[in-house]
Amino acid sequence: MNIYKQIVTEILAASHIVITAHKSADGDSVGSSLGLLNFIEKLGKKAVVCHPDKAPDFLYFFDSSAILLMDENPEEVTLQMQKADLIFCLDYNATYRLGEEMQVLLEAASCKKIMIDHHLNPEEFPTLTLSETTASSTSQLIVDLIEHSGNLALLDEKIGKPLYLGILTDTGSFRFNSVKPRTHEVLAKILAAGVQHHLIHEQLSDNNTESRLRLQGYAMSEKLEILYENKVGIISLSKEELAKFKYVKGDTDSLANTILSIRDMKVAIVFTERDGIMKISFRSKGAENPVNVLAKEHFNGGGHANASGGMSDLSVIETLEKIKRLIPLYF
Repeated sequence: MNIYKQIVTEILAASHIVITAHKSADGDSVGSSLGLLNFIEKLGKKAVVCHPDKAPDFLYFFDSSAILLMDENPEEVTLQMQKADLIFCLDYNATYRLGEEMQVLLEAASCKKIMIDHHLNPEEFPTLTLSETTASSTSQLIVDLIEHSGNLALLDEKIGKPLYLGILTDTGSFRFNSVKPRTHEVLAKILAAGVQHHLIHEQLSDNNTESRLRLQGYAMSEKLEILYENKVGIISLSKEELAKFKYVKGDTDSLANTILSIRDMKVAIVFTERDGIMKISFRSKGAENPVNVLAKEHFNGGGHANASGGMSDLSVIETLEKIKRLIPLYF
């Protein structure tokens, strides 16, 4: 029996299924969670999605009421995790990525656990692991699960819509080198199932607030620093600057890609002061400019070669100075 059929066998045998995804939710964690949820329901079973926190508002243009949030409803999430006889671990490779509260619950759970993920170096805690680091996204792997378990006929618009969102966002609208022929094959199957891709693009892209655009304009005009010799662009934003523009989660997500759109730019680094720390986003172009090593070695982070995250407990100025000292050593 292949692993895809094994996973479906576990779904059919379970009585209380919980779907989890990483802290700081993004399009792929939301998309893969809801896509899997809808697939499980199509199999005639029930499940509940439990996430550590909320994704940016612009990702919630379809029904997300099925997602329970640990930071908003800890008692219910705790109850669901404790009742579970099967837990899915989507879009993360290590338990700490759930955040402290849900990490404790996951590690305490004695039930079967299934990891479906595309990040490097997965931990060995799950009962079953579907890890494919060459996949564009976890959402793509959910389509693989549906197809290779012999259930492609169940793929419909409700299942496919969040999965398309996950693939779209995790590939930077199909611009990253993680996009392979298989990615487009999967997209074709989603479109054949009735998903109207142009509406998802419109809902995702044409959903700005005035304050978000003003913050991004300020960041590009006033805060962008370019190290031309290294082809690196950096934006730093303090908590005061974020507050001035009524920042909400997700407002700065596209800044790194905007930096990379500058001619000859190879690396973009954006960090914001939130929750008492600097949250850092690293993005780059090309195999010769990996950012995950810098994130891992100096900023307690990591991720993909061209898309990683990290953090710093230094001040805005100190973090900026540290990054500028390190850049010549890596790029």
